[in-house]
Amino acid sequence: MPRLSIAGWFRDDRLRRLFGNAGILLGGKTVNAVAGLAGLAIAARALGLEAFGILILIHTFTQTIGEIAKFQSWQAVLRYGTPALTEGRVSDFQRLLRFTALLDGWSALAGTILSVLVAWALGPYFDWPPELMPAALVYVTSVLFMVQATPTGVLRLIDRFDILSVQSTLGAIIRMVGGGIAWAMGGGIVAFLVAWYIATAWAGIYLIAKGWSELRKRGLLDGYSWRGDGQPVTRGFDGVWSFVWSTNLSATLELAYTHIGTLAVGWMLGPREAALFRIARQLGEALAKPAKLLIPAIYPELARMTAAGEHKEMRALIERSALLAGAGAMLALVVCWLIGEIGLRLIVGEEFVAAYPVMMWLVAAAVVGIWSFPLEPVMVSAGEAHKALMVRAWTTAVYIPVLLAAIHWFGLIGAGWARMFSAVLVLVAFLVPVVRWFRRRLAENEGA
Repeated sequence: MPRLSIAGWFRDDRLRRLFGNAGILLGGKTVNAVAGLAGLAIAARALGLEAFGILILIHTFTQTIGEIAKFQSWQAVLRYGTPALTEGRVSDFQRLLRFTALLDGWSALAGTILSVLVAWALGPYFDWPPELMPAALVYVTSVLFMVQATPTGVLRLIDRFDILSVQSTLGAIIRMVGGGIAWAMGGGIVAFLVAWYIATAWAGIYLIAKGWSELRKRGLLDGYSWRGDGQPVTRGFDGVWSFVWSTNLSATLELAYTHIGTLAVGWMLGPREAALFRIARQLGEALAKPAKLLIPAIYPELARMTAAGEHKEMRALIERSALLAGAGAMLALVVCWLIGEIGLRLIVGEEFVAAYPVMMWLVAAAVVGIWSFPLEPVMVSAGEAHKALMVRAWTTAVYIPVLLAAIHWFGLIGAGWARMFSAVLVLVAFLVPVVRWFRRRLAENEGA
């Protein structure tokens, strides 16, 4: 570690920009977290534990299919778009946008079809009532509005984190307001599904519109044509197909640590336990959210530093940011320990207090994950997305059977124990190759 004071660290322009962009996102995410919790609290109190669990399972299922279907093309926008714009190759940048936008469009369509087919087949196994299936099958088509990777990458590339901040709040606010209206009118699950569908669609359309609007303002769409310039869309972007497949599969594997946990609990223990697990995860993530916002903010910085070959500076950035984020996460853990049970009682009601023990384990796992937040972005930005994928693959292969066994043997608390185990495993699994990569690059720099 460089021997500088904490105050000295913030003389580093990159670290200040990283935390500045994360701070912009924090403004939106704070509102998002409050509105998200309020929306869940409204639904929980209006529907009760059992019906709320069914709503959560339908929503989580839809999110899972959306994440599986979409490519993480925003990472390709950053990885290949950064040098293209830096070098003034606007036509190449437009070709990249055409490629990633087509990926988004086709994956959105495929995801929508897949979501309907899988929901129709598996809905009964999640205890979705037969009379609710038509509404559930309509709701899962909201996958169409969840595939927004290209505009997300564009806005991160041009440092318009303020727009991303606004967009992140829209869905939560509409879900909260719509849920409040549904509750006031005595609506059931179907009314909440309508409100949540509108929230997803509105937020998705807004992001797409703002992303293309910002490109137009900067003249980056001048001469743009969907039919292209006669060149293959991947020309000049060596390894882009391998890159997008690796990042997509890596993100899909990461679902094991988010939505799959809720679905596994619902499948094995029923909607009531799924509701408790989802509430525990939501409250735990809300407390740890400020530090996790550094993840999207660090990608543009790492892309620039990798392109410039600034490996020593990159190592200093990830060390300092990890220490600062980890300290903030530890504070969140203490807050959760002190007021978590009271918060559950006040926010969602007495019957949800049973979620407190598993919530503490989920928050602790999130803290471990925050300490390791820069590691995977380093590997992806360095063009070693395939290695990051391999790490995700084998750690997930270990985690899934541990999760299922823990739920089977220990019930709901077992899901929390399994998540903590996986967090430590992932930390070690990413740390080892990243340390080796830095040693190689720094040795090459010294020998040059």
